[in-house]
Amino acid sequence: MTAVVRAALEAADAGGLVRQALAAVDIEDALRSAAAVDVVAVGKAARPMLRAAVAAAAQVPLRHVKGVSAHLPEPMPAGATWHAAAHPVPDDRSVAAARAVLGIATAAHDRDLLVLLLSGGASALMALPAAGISLEDKQRTSRRLLTEGAEVHALNAVRKHLSAIKGGQLAAAAGGAVLTLAVSDVVGDDLSAIGSGPTAPDVTTFADALAELDRHGGLDGYPAAVVARLTGGATGAIPETPKAGDPRLSRSTARVIGGARTAINGARAAAESRGYVVHVMEEPVTGEARLAAHRLLEAASRAVKAPAASDPAGTADPRRAARTLTVGGRPLCILAAGEMTVRVAGRGKGGRNQECALAMARGLEAVGKAVVAASIGTDGVDGPTDAAGGIVDTTTLVRAEAADIGPPERYLEDNNSYAFLDGIGDLIRTGPTNTNVGDLQVILVGSW
Repeated sequence: MTAVVRAALEAADAGGLVRQALAAVDIEDALRSAAAVDVVAVGKAARPMLRAAVAAAAQVPLRHVKGVSAHLPEPMPAGATWHAAAHPVPDDRSVAAARAVLGIATAAHDRDLLVLLLSGGASALMALPAAGISLEDKQRTSRRLLTEGAEVHALNAVRKHLSAIKGGQLAAAAGGAVLTLAVSDVVGDDLSAIGSGPTAPDVTTFADALAELDRHGGLDGYPAAVVARLTGGATGAIPETPKAGDPRLSRSTARVIGGARTAINGARAAAESRGYVVHVMEEPVTGEARLAAHRLLEAASRAVKAPAASDPAGTADPRRAARTLTVGGRPLCILAAGEMTVRVAGRGKGGRNQECALAMARGLEAVGKAVVAASIGTDGVDGPTDAAGGIVDTTTLVRAEAADIGPPERYLEDNNSYAFLDGIGDLIRTGPTNTNVGDLQVILVGSW
């Protein structure tokens, strides 16, 4: 399990992905032909992305080199200035960072190039409230949406319409050309959703944002200024965010240079090299974490009981397939990725990956006799904890009983997955990985 997870994280290394992208001929030509180049990195992977860009552009004079992340990096990339801001709820530092980046973009001239290196977390780290909206309004709105379990697309629809920089507005304000290289942490790798799409056309509307508030707690639960702005925009009183075809975005190009599939490919190679038959779940793992856990177990059960390759008609005894656990008797590795949510109803501690792992514990025995399952956040930080996620196996419940830890259902009800998993040593702690391509699930059947 450790080797498979490590391979996934190494494949999604943000610095390596930037180096590969900047080696492309068209990007090299764009850098060399620009009168001046500004490089800005925003997000959880800002440090390795910026370091890689500065090294790769050693022959190109860089005018501004700026990074924005949750912490000041050590060591600082050469020549960089840095903003440490808040995540997942923006603060005053997030506003200062957004103003600084917007200032670089608006000061650029026609032949200049802004290279924006974008990764997960950028939405909160670079926040500039729109006219009539206070930072407190945005903070209260973000907290309420997160508590209500809003998925990233819902969050971003609202964020973009309360912002003066998101939803294509940064590119629209730029005086020169803009090139965005993004490491995706969102399902589907939608450029308009990564970091709330500061340089991409916005596919959402004020009406969409208003509907998300109504869907997640109701309009009465949000600040009056927020509801008033979204209502005004939905009726046409406030101009929409830039859409596809907007001439202000004609010189803005963007590429996704890595995402969940990058991590899965790395994990797959590691598993196959160790003799596993690999099954990749094509459907992204989304929605509430504990419900996603049940879908993962169902997929694992189906994969385990699939007919052997030598028996394509499926005439083999399914009970025998369940006993051998794998196609052709080889161990099985099931891989999945996505981005889950947690609806906070309890007072405990945990994260979406820990909750997903714990919710799988009860059902593992139905999959097979030797099963281990893990769910991790590829950024190494799962919720407000020091863990990346959790790992469970067919001995988890027995070990919990021996440690006098109650049933997992009680901990799930209180959103207290951290305490359960920590009590039996089943937390996964990687430390910050300096990348973020969403959540990764690995289930090993038959050999681990």
